[in-house]
Amino acid sequence: MKPETITSAANPLLKQVQRAFVRGGLTPAGWCVAETFHLLKEALRSDCEVKVVLAGESVRCAAERHVRGLRGVKIVIAPDALVERVSGTESSQGVLALVKPPAWKLEHLFRGCPLVVVLDGLQDPGNCGTIVRAAEAFGSTGVVFLKGSASPYNPKALRASAGSLFRVPFLYGVDATLARAALEQNRVDLYAGVPARSGVRSLAETDFTARCALIVGNEARGVGTALRSAALEVAIPTVGVESLNVAVAAGILLYEARRQRAERS
Repeated sequence: MKPETITSAANPLLKQVQRAFVRGGLTPAGWCVAETFHLLKEALRSDCEVKVVLAGESVRCAAERHVRGLRGVKIVIAPDALVERVSGTESSQGVLALVKPPAWKLEHLFRGCPLVVVLDGLQDPGNCGTIVRAAEAFGSTGVVFLKGSASPYNPKALRASAGSLFRVPFLYGVDATLARAALEQNRVDLYAGVPARSGVRSLAETDFTARCALIVGNEARGVGTALRSAALEVAIPTVGVESLNVAVAAGILLYEARRQRAERS
């Protein structure tokens, strides 16, 4: 397909991409914006449908190499300044791809012996994406974004996930009460990550080898009452600090679950 060239900031494609960045979600047509060559490669490696690749003039050849031989991918070339203007980063690589997000169903999250991560009101898209990356690294079967959490389609979340959001099953915008019902129906034990304090079970004392869900809460308020009331509280022992960044904490919880399961297998 012959590349198309655009030169105006009023171009509809540029407006759609910019709107997605501003709103932190999908384009009006339902495509997510994957920024950087790495995310473009990850989308293609994950067999996601790529509709458009928008590239600056200076990286045209590199962009064309990435999609050479692929049918149905439209390449759009624009001046570097225009691409940088709609970019979500200060140091843009000059390439953006419109990618069809995967469609997941509830049953995808409960394959085998489930290890589900529940994000309860996490508002920082960078934290959300980082947790999804850790979820893939440590064998999680899926992630639930409860209502109030940042969108997994936020370009910042996509970048932080480094492509894991193209592969890890997830549900977005789920009501906490419905999420609890679904987890209980699938016979999943709930564990809520909380700051270490007297009376709270530590990570080393907790068995994560059965069907389970790890719940991490809002950066300021923690896990909400809807799920916390049904979960066993678990704390990561720390020295000198009371709590950890939520993405760091989720990574430690997931690592411990993975370690225990590997020992049992």
